[in-house]
Amino acid sequence: MKIPRELRIMRMIDFGEYEKIIVYKAITDSAFLNAIADFVKPSYFEDPNIATYFQIVNEFYEKRKKLPTFTEVKSYLTNDVVRNKFRKLIESFVGLDKDLDKDELYENTAQFLKERATWVEISDIVEKAETKMRSPHEVLDAFEEICKINLDCQKGIELFENIDDVIDDILNVETYISSGWPWLDEAIGGGFNESGKALYMFAGQANIGKSIFLGNVAANIAKQNKSVLLITLEMSEMVYAKRIVSNITKIPMRDFKFNTPSLKTMLMDEKDKIPEGRIFIKEFPPSTITPKQINSFIKKIKDSGERIDAVVIDYISLLTTSFGSNSYERIKHICEQVRALSYVFECPVVSAMQMNRSQFGKENPGMEGLAESIGAAATSDIILSIFQSEEDQELGLIKLGMIKNRYGPRGMVQTMKIDYPTLSISQSNESEECFGSDSDELDLLERLSNN
Repeated sequence: MKIPRELRIMRMIDFGEYEKIIVYKAITDSAFLNAIADFVKPSYFEDPNIATYFQIVNEFYEKRKKLPTFTEVKSYLTNDVVRNKFRKLIESFVGLDKDLDKDELYENTAQFLKERATWVEISDIVEKAETKMRSPHEVLDAFEEICKINLDCQKGIELFENIDDVIDDILNVETYISSGWPWLDEAIGGGFNESGKALYMFAGQANIGKSIFLGNVAANIAKQNKSVLLITLEMSEMVYAKRIVSNITKIPMRDFKFNTPSLKTMLMDEKDKIPEGRIFIKEFPPSTITPKQINSFIKKIKDSGERIDAVVIDYISLLTTSFGSNSYERIKHICEQVRALSYVFECPVVSAMQMNRSQFGKENPGMEGLAESIGAAATSDIILSIFQSEEDQELGLIKLGMIKNRYGPRGMVQTMKIDYPTLSISQSNESEECFGSDSDELDLLERLSNN
């Protein structure tokens, strides 16, 4: 009987003996060899006979661009020393337990590769420490690559064999968290997907109101008895807290000190209405934290017993990574890692990115305004542009345009009301259709998204 992963007993693995299991499976099971080929290195093995085998595999792959069969491996035994090592390796398989649970094999092998890769990396750092031959960025990149080792051997679903599962999923009613704005909920298929697997993005020029929208999203989600984590990279926790307090109470921040008794009463009344509603606000300095560190932070919160139903990040371009040689690669990698958080923690992630200066004051900016953030555009599921004319600002209006929408139509524009004293945003009755605008750019975005 297959034991569910969550019920398996964690145990220490004798990695010295486990080396033999790995190489035996690599020789006799091509699927296993293919699974580990991208991650395994000869230096990970203490047994020189095993290291020699994987050296042969690597050399063959570099030359032929494919993995060798057992027969092809033997053709690389070009001298007595190598042949003797291979013979001893085969002899070591005698008495080896070959009846292995597949899932446990892959999980243990992934653990082996991570631990051995970490040890090799640390040894190299120590050896080269005095000469400073390796930069901190190079070291960080190496450890991030180690963390990515994944030998998931599940084949996914086979459409025709699993058609009943597909039908069940079609009939399953998706649950959503309302954005607080009916237009947006309808446009994206019901709201923010409660089970996650999606990255929602607001895009706008500097000082247009991206943080105001994100603060409103956090408040609107909390009003549904949900728990929100708001990560701020641009302003302090207390400033953000005051903004949301103003949004909830409708008392302008400039009047707080004259209304502290009623302010507290109104907040307590709101808390009574939504006893499970929470807004955690966490500040990090800009350009100092990676998506992986956010992952660890969220895990700590959840491990403490708190529930996280949505994550809001203000804003995504202020995260950092050592990956990539240019802004496109850097932003794309960050967005991919942030979107992955919505899978890991099964909740929607909402953030923002900045448009370039060419879009300042432009009516209904499109994808061409994302500039270096085009990498984010390729990864995000929903992108909403924020724009405003001088007349809109005087009238207390601000507009949202649907640049990208994986769950429905794009090109629509919705007018929103914005009350600057309380930083509150509500939906106006005005809306317009703008389908067909920026068609070339939108088609490019679709191609990027589907890569």
